[in-house]
Amino acid sequence: MEFQPGHTVGIDLGTTFSTIAYLDAEGKPVPLANDEGEVELPSLVLLAESGHVIVGPNRSRAAMEDPTRVVERIKREMGNVEYKRTFDGHEITPEFLSALILKKLKQDAEAQIGPIGNAVITVPYYFNDSRRKATQDAGKIAGINVIDIINEPTAATLTYAWERGELGATGRAAAKPHQALVYDLGGGTFDVTLVRYTPTHFQVLATEGDVQLGGIDWNDRLVDHVAKAFRDKHGVDPRENPATLQVLRNDCDLAKIALSQTNKVTIPCRHAGKSNPVPVTREDFENLTADLLQRTMDTLELVLEQAKTTVEALDAIVLVGGSTLMPAVAARIEQVTGKKPFQGISPHTSVAQGAAIHGAVLDAKYRGDSSQVTESVRKHLAAIKQDDVNSHGLGVVARHPRSGKYINHVMIPHNTRLPVEVSQTFLTNEANQQRVSIKVTEGDAPDPAACSLIGTCRVTDLPPGLPVGSPIEVTYSFDAAGRIRVRAQDKTGGREAAIDIERRGGLNDAQIDSLTQLANEYKVE
Repeated sequence: MEFQPGHTVGIDLGTTFSTIAYLDAEGKPVPLANDEGEVELPSLVLLAESGHVIVGPNRSRAAMEDPTRVVERIKREMGNVEYKRTFDGHEITPEFLSALILKKLKQDAEAQIGPIGNAVITVPYYFNDSRRKATQDAGKIAGINVIDIINEPTAATLTYAWERGELGATGRAAAKPHQALVYDLGGGTFDVTLVRYTPTHFQVLATEGDVQLGGIDWNDRLVDHVAKAFRDKHGVDPRENPATLQVLRNDCDLAKIALSQTNKVTIPCRHAGKSNPVPVTREDFENLTADLLQRTMDTLELVLEQAKTTVEALDAIVLVGGSTLMPAVAARIEQVTGKKPFQGISPHTSVAQGAAIHGAVLDAKYRGDSSQVTESVRKHLAAIKQDDVNSHGLGVVARHPRSGKYINHVMIPHNTRLPVEVSQTFLTNEANQQRVSIKVTEGDAPDPAACSLIGTCRVTDLPPGLPVGSPIEVTYSFDAAGRIRVRAQDKTGGREAAIDIERRGGLNDAQIDSLTQLANEYKVE
């Protein structure tokens, strides 16, 4: 692991807001404010003019801008090679747009703490390999040395343990394991993760999530509700006009926030010279979105089932993500589980703070010249160990022995504790077969078409005259850092091949270098 000179920080690169934090000398994870004095930066990019972009503009201001110049919800496009848009004569990607957000976070933080050399960036647990690679590439384009990509619930658990004074604690009582269920409902993604931990050992037991579920889906229900009322009255749909839709989205976002504090709001809607304000009560809003909330409850119960544990065995249900501030979330969790959720850490900054803790742990373990924390804090951090599980299954495309159809045979199911190594013997399909291709998939679906192909391992020049059904041993290794190695061996003649599966993204090295140069040319404010 290579470190660059400068501070190591943690970054929560969010769908709707992003945050940066660092560990101060006394081991406190501190979120850093931007130049507006806010610890949360809206994950909005305004493509203002040639060579100039505005990151994190006021949402009301962004709502009044030309919609073709405003980029939002870009996190949902990470890893999507089909996403393309052009600005200033350049084709730009989700990685580049995310890099602009990271660049803004970095430059505002450096104004307070000095040069930043390294960062841990968080992602939803259910991000697949291509989305993680895209996040890593965004950091590189922004000029940040990304020393690790970690999962948001894991980061939040570190902050939870720190807040309770349990992180790095010593003594017999401190060694008792705890179980925390992290319910993370952000602006655009959702995860539930069960973590067992002691002050020095964090182990993920199970996780499930949805990268297409978050607070913006609650917003969109309000948008659709108001737009339908307008259409019923005036016969035209305000969503058909991009500028009107942008203003309406902003107004509905503000209304959602207000409904966490009050029981009734009125949402304005103006379009085509007509107006129709729509009153909405908290009860109306909760009825409109009840199915979204139920999806999160189904996931919560599934995680407990997969971990083979019960609600009674939990020490806490920890709420993370700004969308958990909606009163219905805590109320529904308590109704379903009988436990009052823990809301003692910031839903907005706890993920970035946990990433900063993780970064400091890596600093303490691998960076001998780090002076970011005191020696006593460094020793505590160096003792912390973290174990993860894989969020997606790893499989191999194989022919079913009875049906003859190709299936995705899962070698390492998701929620398997890492590191892990699994071997299995497969049989050749034809007589005198000359080569074997091991197609490595990511996903748990039986149909290979529903999974992602992440690599191929080929064994060639098999011995002549091999009969049908000759054994080929396939071994999958998945280490704690997320590196995957596949090995295949012909058990008859001993021919062997192996491949290391690198994180694959939509960008190659030349494209990353080109976008890095382009990002350096843009003035970001």
